[in-house]
Amino acid sequence: MNPFVDWSIVGPPFLAGLLVLSTHVLLGREVLQRGIIFIDLAIAQIAVLGVILPQQLGWPEGGWETQAAASAAALAGAFLLYSFERFWPRQQEALIGISFVLAASGGLLMSASNPHGAEHLQELLTGQLLWVRWSQLQWMAGLYALILLLWVFMGYGGRRFYVLFSLAVTASVQVVGVYLVFASLIIPALAIRKLPRTRGLVTGYLVGSLAYGGGLLISSVYDLPAGPVVVWLLAIIAVVAGLLMPRFSAQKA
Repeated sequence: MNPFVDWSIVGPPFLAGLLVLSTHVLLGREVLQRGIIFIDLAIAQIAVLGVILPQQLGWPEGGWETQAAASAAALAGAFLLYSFERFWPRQQEALIGISFVLAASGGLLMSASNPHGAEHLQELLTGQLLWVRWSQLQWMAGLYALILLLWVFMGYGGRRFYVLFSLAVTASVQVVGVYLVFASLIIPALAIRKLPRTRGLVTGYLVGSLAYGGGLLISSVYDLPAGPVVVWLLAIIAVVAGLLMPRFSAQKA
C-alpha cells in the first residue's frame, strides 16, 4: 500500500478519462436506445486489429501509421455493422457478436508469432491508463472535439453514427483498453436511461468522473491495475446512483 499519490502521474490519466467520457456517455446512450449493446466491443476489437497489424509489420509503435491503420480498420468495421442494420436488422445483434468473436480471434492469430504478442493483447484489453502521455491527450482532445461538433451540427443519423462511433472508440481503446471502453459506454448510459436528456447526460458524466477519479486514487494507493478498478467502481457508483435517483425524484415531486 502506498499512502502517497503522485498527482503528476494521476493527473493525465484522469484527464484522459474525462475526455473519453465526453463522447462515450453521449454515444452510449444512443447505443442503448438502438439496442445494439455489443457494437462497442465489436468496433473496439476491430480497431485492435488495426493496432496490431503495424506492429507485426515493424512500424513505429504509436506513430501515425498505427493511428491510420486503427482508424481504417474501425471505419471498415463501422460500414460492415451499418450494413447489418440496413440489410439484416433482425439478425443484427447476432452478426455484431460474430464480428466481435472473429476480430478477437484474428487478433490472437496475428499475435501468435510475436513473443510479446500476449502481453500486448493484454494491454489492449485492460488499457494503459496510468501511463498515458500529454501528447496523447492533445490529439484525443482534438479528435473528440471534432466528433462532438459533427454530432451537434451534422447529426448522427444513418451511417454517420457508425463513423463517429468508430472514430471515438479507435482513440479510446488505445488508451483505456477494450474493457473500459465498453464500461464507459454502457454503464453510465444504463444508470441514466430513465432520465431526461440533459439531466441524464449530466448525471452520466458525474458517475463516470467519480469512477475514474476514485479508481485512479485507489489504484495508486493500493498498487492495483487502474483499468479494472475503474470498471468496478463504475458499476458500483452506477448502482448507487440508480438506487438514489428515484428517491430524489420523489422528493422533488
